Amino acid sequence: MDSNLLKVFVEVAKKKSISLAAKKLKVTQTNVSLRIKQLEKNISFELFHRVPKGVLLTKEGEKLLPLAQEIVNKVKEAKSQIRNIKKQDSLIIGSTYSNTKMRLIPLLKKLNKDHCEIKLELVTNNTIALTQMLLEYKVDIAFINNEPKHENLILLKKFDNDLLFIESKNDVSKKSILGHEGICAFFNASKIYYEYLGISDYEVLELANFEVILACVELGMGSTILPKSIVERYGYLNKVKITKVDKSIVNIPTCLVCRKNNVPKISTYLKKVSLDE
Repeated sequence: MDSNLLKVFVEVAKKKSISLAAKKLKVTQTNVSLRIKQLEKNISFELFHRVPKGVLLTKEGEKLLPLAQEIVNKVKEAKSQIRNIKKQDSLIIGSTYSNTKMRLIPLLKKLNKDHCEIKLELVTNNTIALTQMLLEYKVDIAFINNEPKHENLILLKKFDNDLLFIESKNDVSKKSILGHEGICAFFNASKIYYEYLGISDYEVLELANFEVILACVELGMGSTILPKSIVERYGYLNKVKITKVDKSIVNIPTCLVCRKNNVPKISTYLKKVSLDE
């Protein structure tokens, strides 16, 4: 049974008038009359008595009214829920450790201001782990280092990073790379830069905390590559010797990515959002 016919029937029953129902539904009286006749034909009963001042329900109409009202309400509720599906009600955001302060926190501030209705969940890990979590639908979006290579991931927004090669100001830096070997993009960038400098004989000092890495660089325990924003946030721009790394040598953009078939409803917002504080 067509729910639209029931909607017209309910409105006529409420108003006890075809003309008033037509006005409420914003259609012509003829349209309302035709729909009532169609409904009566479908159920093989007359639903209204025509009287001088309008219409009155027949006994069959009185029995149908509560059922019709329930169906109309259910349809209305279903439409409302479908509309809500189009809204972003939750978002699981992943981020590499390096991007927590650089990108994640500024994004959280923006979302709390512009989309406070969205429930946010946060996950921090390395790029390799976050990529897998995206593919397994465990996170919706993630800040990772470098553009995604997997065919099922797409780029929402790319942020350029100014990379700095940092050493001790005292020119006593040991030929050691400070960082987290294997999973850290900046450690791998340091290796590439060492090759560029012609340094092949070096040691590795495993450190995962950026503040500790910077302190150790200042002490002359080694050198590394980090984004300028990290060096600046920890207050080390004037404490260490810095050399800007040309992007032709090594480049590590921060990329906000998602799964191709799990694009957030607020993707347009995410593509345009500025995270400059």
